[in-house]
Amino acid sequence: MHRSGHLDAPTLFYVSVAVLTWSSAYASIAYALSAFTPGQVAFARLLLASGLFLAYLRLRHIALPPRAAWPALLALGVAGLAVYHLCLNLAETRLASGTAAILIALVPGATAAASALWLRERLTARTVSGLALALAGVVLVALTSGGRMRWQPRALLVLVSVLAAAVYFTGLKPWTQRYGTEAVTAVTLLGGTLGAAPFGLGLPHALAAAPPSRWAALLWLAVAPTFLGYLTWNLAIHRASAARVSSFIYCSTPLAVLIGWLWLGEKPGLLTLAGGAVVIGGVILANTRGRPVVRTAPASSQET
Repeated sequence: MHRSGHLDAPTLFYVSVAVLTWSSAYASIAYALSAFTPGQVAFARLLLASGLFLAYLRLRHIALPPRAAWPALLALGVAGLAVYHLCLNLAETRLASGTAAILIALVPGATAAASALWLRERLTARTVSGLALALAGVVLVALTSGGRMRWQPRALLVLVSVLAAAVYFTGLKPWTQRYGTEAVTAVTLLGGTLGAAPFGLGLPHALAAAPPSRWAALLWLAVAPTFLGYLTWNLAIHRASAARVSSFIYCSTPLAVLIGWLWLGEKPGLLTLAGGAVVIGGVILANTRGRPVVRTAPASSQET
């Protein structure tokens, strides 16, 4: 397996595909919600993506984790995927897709905090400062998401999605080290599908009444951001260092705002954009290292 810190052409291609597909998810969700309920969008997306992942594992002859690991992985999928998608979809019935994308930019920082608490990974002062700055940006985005200075309660649902994603990515780490990323992701997707199933009631009737363009939005969500996005992201992580690859995730937020603006006409306000810049800046600060301290050797006591 090729793995180095160098971002070669294939790695950059995989990262680009993942970031672009993830960036398109927010506008696609908003577009699909005009014909489907938030639960139906989540269930349809996860159900189809689960099938695609299982077919991919079969073609690649990748074994699933042992059945003893399934209860924990299924529960992780319910918490980290079903809750994530249900809350995000419900929030987008009131929030612009770009606003939701800005708030989701908190995921890397929240994951760092969860890793410190759960996996005992060390949190530096720089990380804590970045998280505090990002939280201030979230407050500004939430206050201005409707185009004027007012609180939008549905923004809290996006924060629940952020927490769910942080739990998912943190909890996934020990399992992927034992059974492989693709196999573990497939089982958690099954868990997410089961968790979203009760909220997807009436999907066949909704599909029959929906125009083809809304079908296409559901299909895109399953194939591109969920299946293809996760797959190419995992391939990139295998080829290069996780730190280098993860730095590209911040590109998804401005791209999502741009897609929502061009496709759905969701023109963001200046204060919302300012809040988004604060969020992204804080998350980047929380996930980057400061300049290393250079220690100089003590001067010799004997002069020549």
